[in-house]
Amino acid sequence: MSKFVETTYTNKKEILKFPDHYVNLAVTVSDTGVAANGEGKKIVPAGTILGGGFLGDESKLAVKTNGLGAEGVLFNDTDVTFGPAPGAALIHGFIDLDKLPEAPTAEAIAALKQITFLK
Repeated sequence: MSKFVETTYTNKKEILKFPDHYVNLAVTVSDTGVAANGEGKKIVPAGTILGGGFLGDESKLAVKTNGLGAEGVLFNDTDVTFGPAPGAALIHGFIDLDKLPEAPTAEAIAALKQITFLK
């Protein structure tokens, strides 16, 4: 008897308004405060506003922040089920507001000087 493994393929969620104009920075995404989904996985969704000091110190973890400490926006869904994981933070570009998991606060928009949020 053979064992079958079901694989689901999906397209990546695109958060950019203009996908040919952006700058990303490699970060390590924190797993702190991330709840497991129905499949038991901890996924930080693309479009999450990030902070935590990673711009000034690359050894610091990128954490969910939607306020004055905002430094970037998570570019892709990142699986942190087994602990902090590598990801990419968008630090310059144009983001489609309708594609974010949570609307940025006025403080986050002000802190993210090189990111423009568009409808």
